[in-house]
Amino acid sequence: MVLLRARVPKAATTQTDRKFRPELQGLRALAAILVVVYHVWLDRISGGVDVFFLVSGFLITGQLYRASVRGRIEFRPMWGRMMKRLFPAALTVLMATMVAAVLWLPEHRWFQTIREVVASALYLENWQLAADSVDYFAQQSTASVVQHFWSLSIQGQFYLVWPLVIALVVLVAKGAGWGIRRTIFASMAVLFAASLAYSVFLTNVDQPFAYFMSLTRIWEFALGGLLALIINVISLPRALRICFGWLGLIGLVTCGLILQVGTVFPGYAALWPTMSAALVLLAGATDSKVGADRFLSSRPLIYLGNLSYSLYLWHWPVLIFYMIVRGRDEVGLRGGAVVIAASVVLSILTYHIVEKPVRDSKIGAKNKWGAYRFGALSLVVVLGVAGAWQIVSKQRASFALDLDDPDHPGAQVMTAPGPILNLEADIVPPFAALPEQFDTFEDEECTTSARHEELRVCTVDPTEPPLRRLVVVGDSHSQQYIAALRPLVEKRGWQIISMGRGGCPLTATQDLPNNEECVPWNAAVIEEIIETKPDAVMTMGTRDVRVGLKEWTPEGYVAQWQRLNEAGIPVVAMRDNPRFSFEPSECVQMHGVDANQCSTPRSEMYAPQAPYETAPGIPPNVSFVDLSDYYCTADTCPPVIGNVLVYMDDNHVTATYMETLSAVVDERLVETLGWHDTMVPAK
Repeated sequence: MVLLRARVPKAATTQTDRKFRPELQGLRALAAILVVVYHVWLDRISGGVDVFFLVSGFLITGQLYRASVRGRIEFRPMWGRMMKRLFPAALTVLMATMVAAVLWLPEHRWFQTIREVVASALYLENWQLAADSVDYFAQQSTASVVQHFWSLSIQGQFYLVWPLVIALVVLVAKGAGWGIRRTIFASMAVLFAASLAYSVFLTNVDQPFAYFMSLTRIWEFALGGLLALIINVISLPRALRICFGWLGLIGLVTCGLILQVGTVFPGYAALWPTMSAALVLLAGATDSKVGADRFLSSRPLIYLGNLSYSLYLWHWPVLIFYMIVRGRDEVGLRGGAVVIAASVVLSILTYHIVEKPVRDSKIGAKNKWGAYRFGALSLVVVLGVAGAWQIVSKQRASFALDLDDPDHPGAQVMTAPGPILNLEADIVPPFAALPEQFDTFEDEECTTSARHEELRVCTVDPTEPPLRRLVVVGDSHSQQYIAALRPLVEKRGWQIISMGRGGCPLTATQDLPNNEECVPWNAAVIEEIIETKPDAVMTMGTRDVRVGLKEWTPEGYVAQWQRLNEAGIPVVAMRDNPRFSFEPSECVQMHGVDANQCSTPRSEMYAPQAPYETAPGIPPNVSFVDLSDYYCTADTCPPVIGNVLVYMDDNHVTATYMETLSAVVDERLVETLGWHDTMVPAK
């Protein structure tokens, strides 16, 4: 054996049969540095996470292959070691994040944070975010303090499933008499090709969902696995390996600068960082003074590689809490340095006090289930704290609105003389209740249209046969009026029919929003309305009431109104409510109810004349209702009116404020439509 190794060229021996690869730790460090720097200073995504996926696939596939050749894969001790390595730092950060969230996070973000903490602890955060990516209101929310756990969740799922896959492949190989390496390699190649193809497809169809989905990321782990199986049988010239090393490093550093990673990954574009990392691993140890491995194998990089896990865990919550406490949307150069320094210090403490001691401890050494008991106990503590926080949050969110309460008149105060706020009374709804402040329908109130499978129709029926049928159609800005209309179902005997879809206004063109799904939905909904023949349709008449943009009535709106005019259906078009560049209710929570910075001048939101007054082609069936005087005073658009929070986020009105608007909406609709004969006698 010694003689054989003596005859092997130096270029080959430096990259084969090495159990410890110092450049790999440096690669981890570089990936972590890129993630942190891009997040903190550049507000972009680097592609460093994809490097972590490839490295994980490289390491565990190599370990599983060697275990299979030696005899069999020992699942229990392997997963036990993973718990000791992964749980301590991750659960420590989650505990600290929950404490910080109670102290500094606005209460309306508590419920979502609790859900994501639980999902992160159970390594399901990527699926939570994938579900939120198709949830209209979740898309509007501010960045979660634990959303970076999505990648750790995918890795945790990989560590659980991958050994089972390899074991099954090895079992088949032994039964069929095939070579273990070749069979595993062929299996990895199939998984790589299938997952990459699916990733490219789903990224084109639904990129936000694809970004967090586990199946679209398998190929990155599989690529690392393929590399692990062939790297020790590849012999490359030293000069080529030096070139590979630097090409890989340059590719990693520039990926996030050139590509919009957050909007194009994880399709074929993610080959950029993964192939760059593969080049670095193929380069191996060149023993050259000008090789990239000399930089990656340096002591500072190796040490940072040891810290990379904790650094990744800490940097994101530190960044988010810094911006919350400082009241900023970005950190700047100096603030970013503070965030990075704090993250490094916390990662050092976590590594030396928590991560390394537990990993090197004898937990699970004497008792074969010791590591599992440790993992379960750690999880119970975190989940228990999250559960207690959930109970407290529900208590703080509990309230009941009395429309006759003089301390909370809401919109009614706009018709009375005097101030719009009573500083001695509290504000409703509670901040913790804001996420639930959009009127939703019960399952029994909704059904799928018999005519159009893509159309969901919800109905609120009076106890007696309806006197009028009103269809409320369009995006969330029209659907939020359901809260104001519900009291009129019994009062007026109206049947309210909802045909809504988040982000899809009633428009005949694709000019807004840029959502391809809205085009067929609009075609279906206009046919449904015409076939339903309601007494009237209520929808939005303008959009973009915000600073820096001009409120307008799109041509697509008018085109749909004209189709309804041809069908003889009256339309009530509502002037839109203001949209803000910040969350007014959060501003109130952070700065107080009478803080000037939480209000916006009316002149910057609304023009003196509504745009539909001069829009061409308005058909005679359309009447307009302008409630801007109930969202703004003569001078400002405040976040609180009549001691009721007006906005649940940056552009949607709370259901509570809508309820206080019910009498006004009632009056305007009856007057506009002439439905004076629909008052139901009191029993």
